[in-house]
Amino acid sequence: MSQLIHRHSARVRSQDGTEYCAFTYGEARADGTWSAWIEFVATDSRAAVLSTGQETSQPDRRAVEYWAGGLEPVYLEGALARARRQLSTKGTT
Repeated sequence: MSQLIHRHSARVRSQDGTEYCAFTYGEARADGTWSAWIEFVATDSRAAVLSTGQETSQPDRRAVEYWAGGLEPVYLEGALARARRQLSTKGTT
């Protein structure tokens, strides 16, 4: 089951000007390691929630927390672009 790991204080904007809050979620895998991804929620709540694929794999939750806490706004901007591309790819299949 996925767990909220970190709410990022930086907000990011898409190219169309939509502002998003970013959240890192993680999930334990069967072997005990963790995977994590980032979800973006529009501040005006009119846009769809966007989610990246797996952004990292870590040995445990604490390592995911450390990783998420160190993400800079520029990383989140890139992750938002990846999430938007992923959404557009899903829409064409």
